[in-house]
Amino acid sequence: MTGDVERYLMVGAILFVLGAIGFLTRRNLILMVLSAELMLHGVSLSLVTFGRVHNNFQGQAFTIFILTVAACEAGLALALVLALYQKSKTLDIDFWSDLREPGLPSHRVAEQAEELAFVEPPPAEYPHLTPAGREPKAKQLAASKRS
Repeated sequence: MTGDVERYLMVGAILFVLGAIGFLTRRNLILMVLSAELMLHGVSLSLVTFGRVHNNFQGQAFTIFILTVAACEAGLALALVLALYQKSKTLDIDFWSDLREPGLPSHRVAEQAEELAFVEPPPAEYPHLTPAGREPKAKQLAASKRS
């Protein structure tokens, strides 16, 4: 029995390590999701093995929760991958930054600007709330926004 336990734990550890290596080294989103699933299955195998060793069903119960989370993750990942592919026609992870709101600068441009020179930003002017029952001073607000 102990030889079987060690083998199951070794297979679970190998699955987890292969999933972690795949997740950290791949740039394709589908392969990253599959690597995360591989890590979850490695943990599930280890939990079931520990449940078997201790003669209880806690490992199996945790595995059911892990499989539920993995199914939800797969559904969300599929939706995100489809949205990214429709937008950029590629599954490269670097193109996630292109799914930002229109008009915002790319993070690559911001990184390059920080490398070139540090410019002190102007002091932030926060909007002021109008007290209840009073009308806002539209002319003053419009003039302060222009300058």
